Amino acid sequence: MIPPPHNPIDAVTHPDPYPYYANLVANRPIYRDETAGFWVASSAATVTAILMSDLGRVRPPMEPVPTTLLDSPAADVFRHLVRMNDGQKHDPMKGAVSRALRTLGADQIVEQSNTWARLLADEMKLEAHPSRLTDFTFHLPAYVVASLLGIPQEKLQQTALWMSDFVGCLVPTSSPEQLEQGKRAASHLLDMLHSMLGTQKTRLASHLLNALVYEAGLAECTDKDVVVANGIGFLSQTYEATAGLIGNTLLTLARHQDVYAQVLADPDLLHPVIQEVLRYDPSVQNTRRYLAGSGTVAGEQMQEGDVVLVVLAAANRDPAANADPTRFDMFRQSRRLFTFGTGIHACPGEDVAAIIARAGVEQLLLSGVNVLHLTEKVKYRSSGNVRVPLFKGAEL
Repeated sequence: MIPPPHNPIDAVTHPDPYPYYANLVANRPIYRDETAGFWVASSAATVTAILMSDLGRVRPPMEPVPTTLLDSPAADVFRHLVRMNDGQKHDPMKGAVSRALRTLGADQIVEQSNTWARLLADEMKLEAHPSRLTDFTFHLPAYVVASLLGIPQEKLQQTALWMSDFVGCLVPTSSPEQLEQGKRAASHLLDMLHSMLGTQKTRLASHLLNALVYEAGLAECTDKDVVVANGIGFLSQTYEATAGLIGNTLLTLARHQDVYAQVLADPDLLHPVIQEVLRYDPSVQNTRRYLAGSGTVAGEQMQEGDVVLVVLAAANRDPAANADPTRFDMFRQSRRLFTFGTGIHACPGEDVAAIIARAGVEQLLLSGVNVLHLTEKVKYRSSGNVRVPLFKGAEL
């Protein structure tokens, strides 16, 4: 029998963290972990209260950029990301980012997702090399979002590799080598997107980067560095989260053979299946808030400088939000999702991630991946926030 996780950070990569989360919700919906030095919020009510509090910030006020990134191209990206800023630096560009995403038609996203899912599966020869399944889950979101941004086809593979390095340097536990690789990758990404800005009115006129330039202008933001950083943000936000969604959907099908059989008979059911996976076993498990002032939050007296770990995955399983939460129900009525957050920092990319994940899973099933064997060969990518399966191999 596998012992339960020691804490909410360990839970992210635990084979089954959900009984542990259920215990938190029932018995410790919000508490202070003195050993770790932060508060933990897990119930639907406390998670909502933390995310909606005016005192919460997405970064420590005294450390807007991680010290490990300072004086590097990675810091130049990080400091401008909408999701890493609050107040006046957040609101106008958050609106621009959301409106730019809305310029993408669902048909456009579906077309790009299906195209790259098919081409990547063929290119990786998954039939002969099932061990490349993990590569597929990570490359697909990078290829799709890069294509939507307007990055040329010949640069997509390199973009995916740069994105892997860049995301790797954002983790607090990054090694010195990972930090240097990530900083170099950030430099390449910045150079590439800056070079694209001069072509926006012609070749790239219909792409996402052009829409972001236009919407940023409406928000009176003409700083190209800000626009380019948030273009890179589109890539980085979907990278691990969508890879995790693809992998967790495959594992859910493996563990619910009745659902798997239904999907094989009717692939259209993948849409409601993925919507339930987003609740049942989400890739984004945690986020954090940093208190910019003292006050009562979620019924607790908190002090300026306090940190709150917000366990989104536990809130998804709170019976007060979703009845019978341990049951996987693709047709669940009135589903409440905390995976993408709530309030001013709610992620606007939910539909994009779901469309890409559906295309990826559908293509893998068409390629003959037998998901029933995947649970035997899985571990999780080291992370304190994102639950991403790493498959050692896959039977075909």
